[in-house]
Amino acid sequence: MSPSDARLVEYGPSDPVVEVLKGAVSARLLQHPSRAFAFEVTLDLVKGAAFFGQKPPVHFHVQEEYIEATQGRVGLEVDGREVVLTPGPNGRFDIPPYLHHRSYPIPLDRQEDGDTVVKFLLSGGSKSDDPAAAGLHPIFFENWYKYQDDVVVNGAPIDLLQVFCMFDAGGTYLSLPWWVPFGRTVSIALGVVLGRWIGSGLLGYQPFYRKWTSDWELACRKMETSIFTRRFVDRSKTD
Repeated sequence: MSPSDARLVEYGPSDPVVEVLKGAVSARLLQHPSRAFAFEVTLDLVKGAAFFGQKPPVHFHVQEEYIEATQGRVGLEVDGREVVLTPGPNGRFDIPPYLHHRSYPIPLDRQEDGDTVVKFLLSGGSKSDDPAAAGLHPIFFENWYKYQDDVVVNGAPIDLLQVFCMFDAGGTYLSLPWWVPFGRTVSIALGVVLGRWIGSGLLGYQPFYRKWTSDWELACRKMETSIFTRRFVDRSKTD
């Protein structure tokens, strides 16, 4: 049994909030005493009825991640099997590096007590991590959420090179079918080659965009760590 994070996170009156999909999804950035980041993610099943039928892609991270249900039932697919998280002593699941997974809200007809809102805590990393070097970080989630919003709500075309670029910058990689030999290694290679070398290096795809990023200075510091993304660093950028 993993200890609960619900009593450890700190809420403040000015916590940054990212809201997408017409208010169906919001992520509130909280403070955690030992983690590099912590979000409270809120999913409105009524507002998101048109969006939540499609599950997110299966993926893995190169660092640990923690998810804990605090309201309603949260679905977590782990290596092909479904785990249902509910608030309480067994509400947290620790996701080790390289574990194939995806999370999603359990549909309305499988929620208990008429819950129409699902909430969970999402956190990872360590306070001692260098934010410029860490993969999973709030600016990665900001840009990924806003990109999805641009595609789903605004009708922008899905661009796999953009997805690979963002994911690689966030230490996150799309999972391949189980039968692909050395699947995790191939996934990382695809992310690096397609997202970083070709996407950013040759075609000009950015991992982070100013219009979607609350801490642009940190985004610049992160992009400065790679020769493929340094050209996107522009601290005078305002659009």
